[in-house]
Amino acid sequence: MSIDLSGGNENMDYAQLESTYKGFMFLTKIAIVSLIVLLVGMYLFLT
Repeated sequence: MSIDLSGGNENMDYAQLESTYKGFMFLTKIAIVSLIVLLVGMYLFLT
Protein backbone atom coordinates (compact mmCIF):
# COMPACT_ATOMS: atom_id res chain seq x y z
CA MET A 1 0.00 0.00 0.00
CA SER A 2 1.39 3.37 -0.92
CA ILE A 3 0.23 6.72 0.42
CA ASP A 4 0.25 9.91 -1.62
CA LEU A 5 1.63 12.57 0.73
CA SER A 6 1.37 15.46 -1.74
CA GLY A 7 -1.96 16.69 -0.34
CA GLY A 8 -1.56 15.43 3.22
CA ASN A 9 -1.25 17.21 6.51
CA GLU A 10 2.35 17.65 7.65
CA ASN A 11 1.29 17.02 11.27
CA MET A 12 0.16 13.46 10.49
CA ASP A 13 2.56 10.59 11.21
CA TYR A 14 1.88 8.45 8.16
CA ALA A 15 4.48 5.82 9.07
CA GLN A 16 2.75 5.20 12.42
CA LEU A 17 -0.66 5.19 10.72
CA GLU A 18 0.45 2.57 8.20
CA SER A 19 2.05 0.46 10.95
CA THR A 20 -1.18 0.54 12.96
CA TYR A 21 -3.21 -0.42 9.88
CA LYS A 22 -0.90 -3.36 9.12
CA GLY A 23 -1.20 -4.57 12.72
CA PHE A 24 -4.99 -4.28 12.62
CA MET A 25 -5.17 -6.24 9.36
CA PHE A 26 -2.87 -8.95 10.75
CA LEU A 27 -5.02 -9.40 13.85
CA THR A 28 -8.18 -9.42 11.73
CA LYS A 29 -6.77 -12.24 9.60
CA ILE A 30 -5.78 -14.19 12.72
CA ALA A 31 -9.31 -13.75 14.14
CA ILE A 32 -10.94 -14.95 10.92
CA VAL A 33 -8.72 -18.03 10.70
CA SER A 34 -9.34 -18.81 14.38
CA LEU A 35 -13.10 -18.58 13.92
CA ILE A 36 -12.98 -20.86 10.89
CA VAL A 37 -10.96 -23.44 12.84
CA LEU A 38 -13.40 -23.19 15.75
CA LEU A 39 -16.44 -23.64 13.51
CA VAL A 40 -14.91 -26.60 11.68
CA GLY A 41 -13.99 -28.18 15.01
CA MET A 42 -17.53 -27.66 16.30
CA TYR A 43 -18.94 -29.20 13.13
CA LEU A 44 -16.69 -32.27 13.40
CA PHE A 45 -16.98 -32.95 17.12
CA LEU A 46 -20.44 -31.73 18.06
CA THR A 47 -22.49 -33.37 15.32
